[in-house]
Amino acid sequence: MLDWSRIDSVFLDMDGTLLDLYYDNYFWRQYVPERYAEARSIALEAAHADLAMRYQQHLGTLQWYCVDFWSNELQLDIAALKHEVQHLIAVHPHVPAFLQAARAAGKRITLVTNAHHKSLTLKMQRTGLDVHFDALISSHQIGLAKEHPAFWEKLQGVEAFDPTRTVLVDDSLPVLRSAQAYGIAQLVAVYQPDSRDTRKDVAEFQAIDSFLQIMPG
Repeated sequence: MLDWSRIDSVFLDMDGTLLDLYYDNYFWRQYVPERYAEARSIALEAAHADLAMRYQQHLGTLQWYCVDFWSNELQLDIAALKHEVQHLIAVHPHVPAFLQAARAAGKRITLVTNAHHKSLTLKMQRTGLDVHFDALISSHQIGLAKEHPAFWEKLQGVEAFDPTRTVLVDDSLPVLRSAQAYGIAQLVAVYQPDSRDTRKDVAEFQAIDSFLQIMPG
């Protein structure tokens, strides 16, 4: 699936790619509505309706991924709530072995995530995956979400890379399309970001069920 002889840089998304998206889906779809309903003394159905509208307004923007934005927007301590359910954070199978193999193959490994630094710190503390990376980059450092067409050019100022010798593995189709438009040569989607959800339609992209399928060497 991948021509490793033509890859120098390995860009990896975090949520849904390296980590099971179940944690985030549960958090935003179930846990936050429950706590929001409690705080507002409203019915859970009303909380779901209110949050669905708010989520839709900011989907795909940098605010959507910002812990501080949602804390202010919802008047809830989102960072603290994330800690309360951190036991649900899980690494997808074969991810550590893949990271070790990519490192052994001499590739530069960079985490490129839309996650806010508070979420990133929590998840690296919980999983210990940070030891495998040459760099950890949040889109909040760049000032644009990965979906934005200008993200990848701005990324060059933080993490210089040759798009023609880079692979990106990501579970987001808008992000993959943004990277494709910039010229990133090798792109891989993820069939099942959330282990408890159904396989997703990956559209025009090649995709994996497991990192075993793109293991170097």
